Amino acid sequence: MENNGYVQTISEEEIGKFELSWFRGEIVLIEDMETFNETFPRLRGSAVLGFDTETRPSFKKGKKNKVSLIQLANEELACLVRINKIGIPPQLASLLANENVIKAGVAVHDDIRFLRNVRGFEPSGFVDLQKFVRDYGIEVSGLKKLAAIVLGFRISKRQQVTDWEAEQLSEAQIVYAATDAWVCHQIYKKLLNGN
Repeated sequence: MENNGYVQTISEEEIGKFELSWFRGEIVLIEDMETFNETFPRLRGSAVLGFDTETRPSFKKGKKNKVSLIQLANEELACLVRINKIGIPPQLASLLANENVIKAGVAVHDDIRFLRNVRGFEPSGFVDLQKFVRDYGIEVSGLKKLAAIVLGFRISKRQQVTDWEAEQLSEAQIVYAATDAWVCHQIYKKLLNGN
């Protein structure tokens, strides 16, 4: 069954037939305040940003690690802020509280709850794509499936359970993190614009 031209769900086998894609724009890994102050203002003109976080996986039942990375992306730029190294600067907290900037992500509720413990802010402007896609008849919730259904390509989730607290992130981790935020941006914009 289809609604608004999108299928309700998709299998792993069907996803496997799609071409693999990833973010090809500029990626800035922000590990110090100097880089933050140089780069972050470049996101300010964006009305919509893709939003995601990464957390070092915990293999102990009931133990959840702190968020290590916040990713924000628009069409051309992905900023990966290593909050395990610089915390949440006031300008970033201000953006997360700005109702005029849409921050589209998947399962954002838990991310927001944790981030508010790091630095208090009143979250505003967040769109949870898991809920947003229901208006288009899409019943799946994972980013990989949403990317295939809405954008028509496959994304890799291989780096998901890697060490996001590592002293240096690998190139594969950096591209993965940027792609996740960018895909959220692309899904929201495509559904909103209906093309």
